Amino acid sequence: MTRIVPHLWFDTQAAEAAEFYVALFENSRVLSRTKIADTPSGTTELVVARLAGQEFQLLSAGPQFRFTPAISFLVACASEDEVNRLHAALAQGGSDLMPLGPYPFAERYAWVMDRWGVSWQVMYRSSLGGGPKITPTLMFVGAQCGRCETAIGRYAELFGGAVSYVDRYEAGPGLDKPGTVRHAAFTMAGQGFAAMDSAHPHLFGFNEAVSLLVLCDNQNEIDRLWAALSADPAAEACGWLKDEFGVSWQISSPLLEKLMNVQDPDRKARVTRAMLAMKKLDLAALENA
Repeated sequence: MTRIVPHLWFDTQAAEAAEFYVALFENSRVLSRTKIADTPSGTTELVVARLAGQEFQLLSAGPQFRFTPAISFLVACASEDEVNRLHAALAQGGSDLMPLGPYPFAERYAWVMDRWGVSWQVMYRSSLGGGPKITPTLMFVGAQCGRCETAIGRYAELFGGAVSYVDRYEAGPGLDKPGTVRHAAFTMAGQGFAAMDSAHPHLFGFNEAVSLLVLCDNQNEIDRLWAALSADPAAEACGWLKDEFGVSWQISSPLLEKLMNVQDPDRKARVTRAMLAMKKLDLAALENA
């Protein structure tokens, strides 16, 4: 079954951040750590972790990209005390984007950028129903503002999901255009996501610091998703692509993880060289390598 995993690109701190997040969230642990030599970034380290029961991948690969709030992680808290605890830990060495307090949509909420720049929304709402503990949330800003509903509809269709909820801006004194998306919930490949438009003058957008890693069952699925999503030939490399909305994706496979997670350095080097020469991944060629 296809899975979608948030992938976070750090400079050198992926392992440090993973340990911090694992200690912060219940039902969390580091699953694996893999070093990959001779990449364009030198020797990189990939850390796979489960945070609150959900898989994340964290990569140390150099300072090329900086985290932005364009993709944040919404944490559904069981109490106001949990919001306070998570906020205190995440804000240490970081900064608030929306300060801790009550809001019209939640009894207790904060949007905080942690010490590495990763954005988290921590929220307690007594009426909040069941769902994932951590929900990746996409914010469409700048030239992409107003395209949120179109984007999530296409994503849901492409990954066999659905748009379950859309709350729209109404006419008012703010910058947001009536009818655009204040908050939406949708699913892809059976997993929960959220999204919004924001017309405020943000000086950021989507980039490769946070990408969506799609683990496909076979080459046919890789081919289908690559053809549907890739909209920027200059961004195609090693299974990475950018879609028409600027969101970065990696169209990959558990097979690549299996081939890379070995003790034989020569075998790992051959697979790495083969992968670095590819745009769209070719699973048969990786196996041959």
